[in-house]
Amino acid sequence: QVHLVESGGAPVQAGGSLTLSCGASTAINTFDYMAWFRQTPGKEREGVAAIYNPSAATYYADSVKGRFTIARDNVDDTVYLLLMNNLKPEDTAVYYCAAVLISGGDWDDPGKYRYWGQGTQVTVSS
Repeated sequence: QVHLVESGGAPVQAGGSLTLSCGASTAINTFDYMAWFRQTPGKEREGVAAIYNPSAATYYADSVKGRFTIARDNVDDTVYLLLMNNLKPEDTAVYYCAAVLISGGDWDDPGKYRYWGQGTQVTVSS
């Protein structure tokens, strides 16, 4: 059974930066896709960023392009990151990491992903 655990969520002021980490119970090169989603109350879970391991291609929601970066940790092969810069109040959400062993469907379709973390809260104040 694969487990994912997020960390790094915190309160931050607008314009600030945070780095979220997702630790997996297996090497992340096991996965085809690794992704970050976010969700606010009353809204559907939204794809934020994803990386396709075989080619290292990355994908981003329009709302975070140029501000967020998804990356593999250079030291620990069980961790991937979401580097968030120039945070805005609308980035406030619970952030989830997700992964799938064999790909199929769109990168931002939550139904594509089999494994999920428990979520970490990011709160951006103006």
